[in-house]
Amino acid sequence: MVLDARRSAPRAARHWIMHRVAASGVSGSANQVIELLTGEVVANAVVHGPEHGRVRVAVRIDHRGVRVSVTDESPARPQVQHPAPTAVSGRGMALVEALSRTWGVDEHGADGKTVWFLVDPEAD
Repeated sequence: MVLDARRSAPRAARHWIMHRVAASGVSGSANQVIELLTGEVVANAVVHGPEHGRVRVAVRIDHRGVRVSVTDESPARPQVQHPAPTAVSGRGMALVEALSRTWGVDEHGADGKTVWFLVDPEAD
């Protein structure tokens, strides 16, 4: 799925991913984690990517788990932050780190990067 980097992109990506995840039979708390983390990573791409950029979202479901990949046009790597308790933002990558089995960044030089995470579909 390719989206314009707009405020509506996280919601659209969550709906698209969840349709595919549900169709594969994944259920329970894994669904909630996948939905949350997809929204966080896409929102990060929108906020930190180029103003008129595009975001590509992909999902792969296999024996290893559910892998969601989000590609944007910014080469800047996401940073895990630990904001003050009263901060209203800055927790997205910390959530990805805490709730996914693993995550990473594939760099594409000046063309951007892909941030991905893997969730165990059996996690409950």
